[in-house]
Amino acid sequence: MASEEELFASVDALLNEEPHLPPPAERARLREAAGITQARLATALKTTTQSVKNWENGRSEPKPPRLDAYQRLLNGWAAKYPAHGAASAAVTAPAASSEATASEVETADAPQAPTVPARARPATRPTAASRRPAAKKIAQPTADPRFPHGPLAVLDGDGSAYGVDGIVLDCPATTVVELVEWTLRESGLGAAKLNRYGKDSDPLIVLTAAAAVKLGLPERLEGHEQRRSLRLPEDHPAVKQVAKAKWQLTQRGFGPWARIYRKAQGRERQCVQLAILSWDALDERSWPGVTDMEAADIARVLGVYATRVITPRGSTAVSGLELMTALRPPTKAVQDPATGNWVSGYNPGSLGTAPMDPAPPEATPEHPVVVNSGWKGGFLNEEAYQWVRSVDLLTDEECTLPFAVGLDLNTAFLAAAARLVVGLSAPDHFHTPKFNPKIPGSWLVDLSHIELDPRLPSPFTPDGTRPTGPAWYQTHTVAYAQELGYNVEPIEAYLRRETGAYLDPWHDRLKTAYVDTLADLGVTKDLDDRAFLAAMERPKDVDPALAAVLSAIKATVKGGVGKLRERPQGKHYKDGERWPALERPTWRPDIRAAVISKARVNMHRKLNNMVKMTGLYPLAVLSDCVVYPSPGESPLDFLPYAASGKPQPGGFRLGPTPGLAKLEGVQSMLWAVDLMEQGLNPARHIKGGDAVLDEGE
Repeated sequence: MASEEELFASVDALLNEEPHLPPPAERARLREAAGITQARLATALKTTTQSVKNWENGRSEPKPPRLDAYQRLLNGWAAKYPAHGAASAAVTAPAASSEATASEVETADAPQAPTVPARARPATRPTAASRRPAAKKIAQPTADPRFPHGPLAVLDGDGSAYGVDGIVLDCPATTVVELVEWTLRESGLGAAKLNRYGKDSDPLIVLTAAAAVKLGLPERLEGHEQRRSLRLPEDHPAVKQVAKAKWQLTQRGFGPWARIYRKAQGRERQCVQLAILSWDALDERSWPGVTDMEAADIARVLGVYATRVITPRGSTAVSGLELMTALRPPTKAVQDPATGNWVSGYNPGSLGTAPMDPAPPEATPEHPVVVNSGWKGGFLNEEAYQWVRSVDLLTDEECTLPFAVGLDLNTAFLAAAARLVVGLSAPDHFHTPKFNPKIPGSWLVDLSHIELDPRLPSPFTPDGTRPTGPAWYQTHTVAYAQELGYNVEPIEAYLRRETGAYLDPWHDRLKTAYVDTLADLGVTKDLDDRAFLAAMERPKDVDPALAAVLSAIKATVKGGVGKLRERPQGKHYKDGERWPALERPTWRPDIRAAVISKARVNMHRKLNNMVKMTGLYPLAVLSDCVVYPSPGESPLDFLPYAASGKPQPGGFRLGPTPGLAKLEGVQSMLWAVDLMEQGLNPARHIKGGDAVLDEGE
């Protein structure tokens, strides 16, 4: 950056006067009166033409030493070219405190996003170069004054870092190290902690392909490994520069999501998260269409997600898991009774700081607990439904119906996490225990004697078949057998004495994010069923950016739950070895099993109630999607309604709330029967999704 003396020398060639910064419109008038172009002024001030445009639009203010030089120039022009018909009113500039000028704020040609950053002015009028119409402003909480420019920025190749609310920061960095230091010292980026005992979110810088190349990084990562596993080699110049500057990389190395940090100084964290778009940091399945957007639009999508969910720290699966810890920090400050000093202690209701081995039936076959003990007693098989009714069980009346209609439950696994009691302590082993539906754990029970209607999937197995003998089940599955009126006599169990609703704050935050984002897309709770179905057809047309946020929220739910049982990765892994995921307290397959068990039981309960209310049986179920034969193309043609026109409780109901249903697809009934005859699940083809919860990266 040029020194103050050099800048003063440049502007003195134009004019010598004392500085006073006039209003934005007056700045443009004075420059035009002096016959100076924006480009020439930018050259004199050693900045960009876009920066000058932003100052004259009132969208941003220059930062010292440019601020003082610009004040000096404008004050001199004001003396030479007073406003026609009135004296030019000098406007005293705000005090240039370090807090007010922590970063030079510039505005992109982009719409407003969640919040107005502190010390930054929103756009007063669109520029001629605006690339899309202004989007609907979303009401959000007031920004933290420590982070005036929001949680993140998208850096483009010209040095413009696009943030939330349409602001643009002027980033002079040409290396990764300079970028990290600029981010921590000048950018004003970051986000406040989500829990009083937690930590502030580190700033996120998203790099476009052009920005990556400018910083000395390859535009693409190439190799034989899966894209998500690729990393820069340790001898790459960028990696060596990071190490030379005494910064560190996490064990993930320099990949699509790179964290660069130094040891915290007191309470001040020194960490920056990078995401490199051209390295496939944003998965198209979770963030549809986002990588093809303009930088300002990407900043808007990620900014809304960061404000409503969490600043992204990796894939949506990683972010979902990080959100759990951010909302339930493992430690808090406690006073040592012996010394009176404040020390770090366990935060009640959290999973603590130490990893915990699961019970053998809760583990995976390659887990050390299983391999080292020689466990042969079987495993929990709590997975989502993949069931198709036998064609032989279809009635003639069903086959004459013209349509197969798919209903998808909104974030069914999120709904299952609500008020879900899970274990917080290590499992204890019991023989012939009496079943207690209030104790979370794994139970070895024989449910093969329970005979249910074969036109419905069994609630006890993922494929919907009847159990053939004793098997391990999570508490909710066994409790449902009791609810159906059957006696259960556990043979043994692994139970946890300390329990709590660990996922409650996670559920509440994601539910609010999901419902609020749907509402911004015009899908609100006050819509009747017909209006709801019509509104659900339009989200991508209403606002593709918010539609992408909605997709990311849903992926965060499934990925976060799946991440609780992350399997080993890499072709060199050998059974019995520990893998990195096992070293975190959030490797908890028992919690994942509890969520899926409750979701599957909830689905079966609705299926059962639909039979009682309508006599209808499903054709197939895939995860959270169920397919019914229907006389019409709409679920309104077969869902149960009271005489008053209101939906009947207990069955499937339409609505935007998690756990309620929406129309997923309509096909010909003949098409569905043809798939079923081939042993294929119609729900998979209607929904186009998987039946398992993604275990993430």
